[in-house]
Amino acid sequence: MKKHIAILGSTGSIGTQAIEVIQQHPERFETEVLTAQNNADLLISQAIQLKPNAVVIGNEQYYDKVKNALFSLGIKVYAGEESLSQIVEMDTIDMVLTAMVGYAGLKPTIKAIEAGKQIALANKETLVVAGDLITKLAQEKGVSIYPVDSEHSAIFQCLAGEYIKSIEKIYLTASGGPFRGKDREFLSKVKKEQALKHPNWKMGCKVTIDSASLMNKGLEVIEAKWLFGVEVDKIEVVVHPQSIVHSLVQFIDGSIKAQMGLPDMKLPIQYALSYPERLKSDFPRFNFLDYPHLTFEKPDIENFRNLALAYQALKAGGNMACILNAANEIVVSAFLKDKIGFLEMSDIIEMCMQKISFIKQPTYEDFVITDKETRTFAKSLIK
Repeated sequence: MKKHIAILGSTGSIGTQAIEVIQQHPERFETEVLTAQNNADLLISQAIQLKPNAVVIGNEQYYDKVKNALFSLGIKVYAGEESLSQIVEMDTIDMVLTAMVGYAGLKPTIKAIEAGKQIALANKETLVVAGDLITKLAQEKGVSIYPVDSEHSAIFQCLAGEYIKSIEKIYLTASGGPFRGKDREFLSKVKKEQALKHPNWKMGCKVTIDSASLMNKGLEVIEAKWLFGVEVDKIEVVVHPQSIVHSLVQFIDGSIKAQMGLPDMKLPIQYALSYPERLKSDFPRFNFLDYPHLTFEKPDIENFRNLALAYQALKAGGNMACILNAANEIVVSAFLKDKIGFLEMSDIIEMCMQKISFIKQPTYEDFVITDKETRTFAKSLIK
């Protein structure tokens, strides 16, 4: 039977690559729902090509444009944030791929889990903000969460057939981004154009900036804690510039498993959609002879402070990671608009973590309030 997929964020980097995977396996997958926030033109193009049951455009000002373009095809068109959360409850959906960027993915993911849908998770912020809430809800509803991030997919693959209690340490690999080895003087002068040139991966703007600042790896550390149920002292980051080893797991007997391959997000996307099967693909193959030297080094947390702040937030627990994430989304947006410098991002995030009220055992409503308050405060620090 075909698996019917809802892609939240179909016009982004992960969403467009997921569509490529689905098109390569039309006998296995069918696109049931597509959603986008602002890119109405691409959403329309995707819908005409894939003919989903329904589409949602988050920005309501594009509703008429999308509806008129798809009217003759009989595709249902909805708009707005509330529609995004409601669409995932459709009976015809088997799996929801959450490929939205940032905090916006939290509510639709919660609604999908409550509706009993299996989750392919590319929106790491969902677990960063509310990991305890999400994992408990998934367990209660019998919902599996399959990681799409290349690093977490690697760990997931390494753990196949293993006991969680056998984990001694998880190593998340990081490319180091475009500024690996650079000092604070250099970093104080970098521009967005430099930060957007990732050496190995093709990603959206927000994730690319996060990678350059090592915040992306910090968010992945928090995500790993909730996905795999391990404590913070068992999660370590190691810089691996070649991005061939996607992550490793060390077990209590001293053995290590690593998942390797060329940097291509379509592989972890396909694995999440098809699990527990592995589907044949025509993805480029890794050749050891093309990479005779694979290197590893410690991350520079003095010059790239975001990684240290993420560990700090994870150890604090409560709503601290929600504060971290909200502040980060604001400063990345400001950096992309040339309003603040590269190093100022960490300064503002740290200030938010110090000033916003800490809640040890937050509810969903607490997360909503914390996110709003943090964004307001972070914006006030940007001149």
